[in-house]
Amino acid sequence: MRASLDPLDVGVQIPYHFRCPISLELMRDPVTVCTGQTYDRQSIESWVATGNTTCPVTRAPLSDFTLIPNHTLRRLIQEWCVANRAFGVERIPTPKQPADPSLVRSLLNQAAAESNHLNSRLSALRRLRGLARESEKNRSVILANNAREILLAIVFTRMDSDSSELNHESLAILSMFPLSEPECIFVASDPDRVSYLVSLLFHNSIDVRVNSAALIEIVVAGMRSPDLRAQISNADDVFEGVVGILNYPLAYPRALKVGIKALFALCLVKQHRQRAVNAGAVEALIDRLQDFEKCDAERALATIELLSRIPSGCAALASHALTVPLLVKIILKISERATEYAAGALLSLCSASEQAQKEAVAAGVLIQLLLLVQSDCTERAKRKAQMLLKLLRDCWPEDSVANSDDYACSDVVPF
Repeated sequence: MRASLDPLDVGVQIPYHFRCPISLELMRDPVTVCTGQTYDRQSIESWVATGNTTCPVTRAPLSDFTLIPNHTLRRLIQEWCVANRAFGVERIPTPKQPADPSLVRSLLNQAAAESNHLNSRLSALRRLRGLARESEKNRSVILANNAREILLAIVFTRMDSDSSELNHESLAILSMFPLSEPECIFVASDPDRVSYLVSLLFHNSIDVRVNSAALIEIVVAGMRSPDLRAQISNADDVFEGVVGILNYPLAYPRALKVGIKALFALCLVKQHRQRAVNAGAVEALIDRLQDFEKCDAERALATIELLSRIPSGCAALASHALTVPLLVKIILKISERATEYAAGALLSLCSASEQAQKEAVAAGVLIQLLLLVQSDCTERAKRKAQMLLKLLRDCWPEDSVANSDDYACSDVVPF
């Protein structure tokens, strides 16, 4: 919907009291502040978020930052939109209000009380999960009520008991939130908690498996201690579980997204990358590379470059028929980061294998690299491209671009 309308174009003037005093546009979600003034929710939230503590209209101090929905005004705006739809005005949808903090507190208390019946606790957790899925605002309200501490306690209580459904529901909610470093240490410092999360990577439910992988990634990425990160990446079967999620046969975008985030986080621990290779990470990455969205493709390529730096990873990559052609194809295609990682992986592969050099040249890498060094990509990517060109010099065909008269005009320094 158009946020504001030009009366010269559509022949209708927006009533003054329907416009937000901050944006001067038609209000979609009018809310009233403690001074009695009404604003569009997005505008007043942005105003407060930038550090302002006064009412934009009256300049009076905002002693209370509670935003009260102005339902009457919203209904009047909706009626006006319907009455003027002939002029191209579309009716604004009824916005969903943020979760009531008192309701969230009640649900958390209901879920946390071990004296409550299991079904009562499950009902509370499922309702919290629904609220968390609805909006970022709801997640903020939930976080503000000590939810992470409560959920962590439920997830890791009675890990081998019949209350597994309770653990799984709590895990599903917890995987939606970031954890503080002390909370990450709480999980990582206990081998039993780590083993429990790893065991869930093999659960019958793909949702439980993905939620467990998500929490593992959050914990590994949220700690600065290399010893604790290494402790998780050294857990039995952790790589097998994450690779299994990447190899999930059905279309499930979240499995790919969470799986690659977890695998990348685990592979940042250098001494355990061999375990990733042994678990089949290379085959999974290459087979699914074209299925990733942009940001996830960057992580996948970064992981490939990390694995290419160890002999077994380099050998596994070189033995996959699609590795070199895919890496060559990706250069200059997805993003600057993706190009840099692809060039780095190719450099490792071609440094270790003459066969990889021949495959790269056959796939058209020379033209790609020449374009790369003349592009606006990162300096690291250009350096990798120049090193790769030098490495491949003996593989250039007689009629290649690299040996043509045009080469003298390129930005590549002659070797």
